[in-house]
Amino acid sequence: MNSTMKTRLEPLADALAARLLLAGSMLAFGLAQAAAPAASAPAADARNVYSSSTADKLSAAVAGDLQRIYVPNLRSGDVSVIDPATMKVVDRFKVGIGPQHIVPSWDLRTLWVTNNAENTSKGSLTPIDPRSGKPGKPIAVDDPYNMYATPDGKSAIVVAEARKRLDFRDPQTMALQYSIDTPGCPGINHADFAIDGKFAIFTCEFSGTVAKIDLEGRKVLGYLKLEMPKTRIKEAPGAPRAQAGAVWEPGESEICTVTKGMPQDIRISPDGKRFYVADMMADGVHIIDGDAFKQVGFIPTSIGAHGLYPSRDGKRLFVANRGSHKIHGSRLGNGGVTVIDFATEKVVARWPVPGGGSPDMGNVSADGKWLWLAARYDDVVYRFDTSSGDVTQLKVGSEPHGLTVWPQPGRYSLGHTGNMR
Repeated sequence: MNSTMKTRLEPLADALAARLLLAGSMLAFGLAQAAAPAASAPAADARNVYSSSTADKLSAAVAGDLQRIYVPNLRSGDVSVIDPATMKVVDRFKVGIGPQHIVPSWDLRTLWVTNNAENTSKGSLTPIDPRSGKPGKPIAVDDPYNMYATPDGKSAIVVAEARKRLDFRDPQTMALQYSIDTPGCPGINHADFAIDGKFAIFTCEFSGTVAKIDLEGRKVLGYLKLEMPKTRIKEAPGAPRAQAGAVWEPGESEICTVTKGMPQDIRISPDGKRFYVADMMADGVHIIDGDAFKQVGFIPTSIGAHGLYPSRDGKRLFVANRGSHKIHGSRLGNGGVTVIDFATEKVVARWPVPGGGSPDMGNVSADGKWLWLAARYDDVVYRFDTSSGDVTQLKVGSEPHGLTVWPQPGRYSLGHTGNMR
């Protein structure tokens, strides 16, 4: 081939190569889109936030994932892995300093261990492959107490509790995109998102308030101080604990002299109109109108209301009560689970831990039959039967905290231990 002809053909070859590259990229993108959950902020059914996380709606993205319970052990600095079929710990591996929660990623392909390394600068995120159940190489991240995701999946939200800050990061590399400072929210830690995905409400553990965050405008819209009830449950260390088969009497009430609550977990109502906030000091759940951003009610549960988990059919809300008003409570406390009916906002059941305990964080099994919770002060996990309240205990590491159940139904995860949509 002469040089003139070669010169004329080179642009044609380059153009053809570019077209083939673009076609291949589009094909790969299409395949990736088919495998990933839909990037939609609203619920599939606009009348029910939980319509896509019912027991029959496991995503194709989680096909082949191991059925496991992943338990971060705060004091021992490791993760216990439970096979729910055999009720045995089948693995245990070291992670970073101070593992707090196991957080499913937005695309359902990674479980992140948030190692916040409290009071140090050595925070990290450890990825777990849900297909193998094995950890990967940790990524250094500042103060990751908890983690969420924007409803469109474009950002992971690292909750930098000690910094009073939300860090929005690339969901794959964890490179920082931007931050939102929350100076009026000391102890920022838990969140849930509006039904349309436009805002989120975060709890402020150490100020007794909640913060409303404009996700589109990237700013704090305001803070709301929670009203304490007139009475709460009297904490009596060493009091007789509930026994198997006994009616649960959590204790006598006392005048609530505490003026500032300690809000923990928060969950949205199925219709998206209300948010429920568990409060360890108030011994119950505050009810907030999300759009108006005002408190509209309160539901007493029991001592140390902490974790909130909707049932798989979206009809009930399980409240894990730690059994203590203290951050570091005693073993075998008056902990248990309270069940609230979403429609009536009434307590419909109370489940004790026979002999005492400290239910904390966890989630519901994919089929909805079991509620798994870490026992923060007792170094075990609980598996509650969601039809009867019967409980089984299993020994794990030291100070288990935000465990997650995997897989879970849903199109995508908004973070924490599985806020599925």
